[in-house]
Amino acid sequence: MTQLPIRPDTPVDDAVAAVRQWIEAEVPAAWRSAAAKDAATMRAVRSPADYQQWYPTFAESGLVVPTWAREHGGLGVGNEVARAIDEVLRPLRLTRLNPLGLNNAAAALFSHGTEDQRLRFLPPIVRNEEKWCQLFSEPGAGSDLASLATRAVRDGDSWVISGQKVWTTWADQADFAILLARTDPEQPKHKGITYFLLDMHQPGVEVRPLRQITGEAEFNEVFLDGARVPDVHRVGAVNDGWRVSASTLSSERQMVSGSGSGGMGRLGGSSAERLIILARETGRWADPVIRNKVMRLWAQERVRGWTNDRVRAALSAGQSPARPRRSARCTRPPSISRSRTSWSICWARMRSPGLPTTIRTLCRGMCRA
Repeated sequence: MTQLPIRPDTPVDDAVAAVRQWIEAEVPAAWRSAAAKDAATMRAVRSPADYQQWYPTFAESGLVVPTWAREHGGLGVGNEVARAIDEVLRPLRLTRLNPLGLNNAAAALFSHGTEDQRLRFLPPIVRNEEKWCQLFSEPGAGSDLASLATRAVRDGDSWVISGQKVWTTWADQADFAILLARTDPEQPKHKGITYFLLDMHQPGVEVRPLRQITGEAEFNEVFLDGARVPDVHRVGAVNDGWRVSASTLSSERQMVSGSGSGGMGRLGGSSAERLIILARETGRWADPVIRNKVMRLWAQERVRGWTNDRVRAALSAGQSPARPRRSARCTRPPSISRSRTSWSICWARMRSPGLPTTIRTLCRGMCRA
């Protein structure tokens, strides 16, 4: 399967027709049928392994990121056609994999990278052949990111990296990382930082999981001791990394328009959908109180999804999502809504008689904070 024959000048109706034809030919009929029902039905017919195996078909079509140029893995279409394509694909629950690559890394490459860098990194990102993580936060530089202490020292045509990063999602799976490191400690803290693309599979990179109170390890800490980055993998000018990082940090706001609004949802369904599945599997769905709580969470996710749609529409129109229209002032910011919804779901899941009271109390407190 190759890229669809959709060009920048293709009319919207023709583009939609081509996508529908592709769906009929390439998306398994069982998936199409299950997607029209619910996450549980979808999970029963499409396992994560099945989806991973099929994903190259999606990537090679150009539909993962249709607004990107064809040489970068997209179709080169404008926002109007892209929105029409998204409306056709959304009901199929075709999750776009590698979100940090598609959003954060790509944002920096488009804004400040060279064309050689874009040609090298963007196609493997689209195909999910090279997974990405983000090495920004440090033990002493979280909310005050500009205080980061990780050092990058020039050594010929490369840079030697030393330091520690923390709270890194997917570091244990990543092939590459976007990295901020201090290259000139004599300059003011916002000015002596440079932006790099780091190969995670090399000596000098150690990833350690951070175990949470649940026993899971969603985050990692990364120790860098003599890791090297070729200068051709530096994005932007030396000591200009803070400005480059603004594009990445902005893309994190855009990522909220994925989960819950059709583009970047999880393979197993949204958090609330998975909670519904759990309630049914454990026999708790028969309890009307449980059903009421779960459906309130589901409603919160739907409202968040609609808010995310507005954010995505604003971004496509070249507007800032940080300044909502007056009529939308009563809407809670998406990042806050997502956090509160996640903790609500955590609380609901932890309210099991078999779990220690301290865990239930902690989750309940975080939910109400």
